Amino acid sequence: MVPSASEVIAKQLRHAIITGVVAEGDPVRQDDVARLFKVSKIPVREALKRLEAEGLVEFKRNKGAVVTRISEPELAQMFEVRVLLEVKAITLAVPNMTTTDLARADAICTAFLSEDDVGRSSELNWDFHACLYAPAQRPFMLELIRSIHDKLERYLRIQASLSAGKARADLEHRAIVAACRAGDAPLAAHLTEAHIEGVCQSLHAQLPQPGRAP
Repeated sequence: MVPSASEVIAKQLRHAIITGVVAEGDPVRQDDVARLFKVSKIPVREALKRLEAEGLVEFKRNKGAVVTRISEPELAQMFEVRVLLEVKAITLAVPNMTTTDLARADAICTAFLSEDDVGRSSELNWDFHACLYAPAQRPFMLELIRSIHDKLERYLRIQASLSAGKARADLEHRAIVAACRAGDAPLAAHLTEAHIEGVCQSLHAQLPQPGRAP
């Protein structure tokens, strides 16, 4: 099925926001986007409404659409929800995991550690978590987790760009897989919670703080 113009525009704008090409607080001018894609403003508005629903843009009076700025308290809340959902997902998933699921998780770990491109590393990070949660057979839950991941991705790329953070993530990922292979759902859940909270703390340390020189 051929994607509509609004879907194509939304995909390109989403990528620009996630990768930081369009920074938080920047305006997304409908006229400019329409000219770029050689379309009317109707599909552009539809695309922006889609991104608004995803939490990536917001409409401000007299300014139009701007890229959302997520505050540190909001980031903390998103990570709290991640913990709740992902701990539940992996707890449900472990009893249903197959050798194929675990082999795929191992392969993703190997690819993740050897990948130098930050964008691809971010994709592999999501693939790893999705691979482990899919056996839970809770598609709605997985969709919610993915939605939060998409909102956080521009910040998670900061984490992915740090070699020390990447090595730590690899060790933690492999420990989670080992617990899953052993059929130890409580341990897998504990390690998943610690992993997500560790990412949150590390990311908080990397973000600019009031009074701290950039």
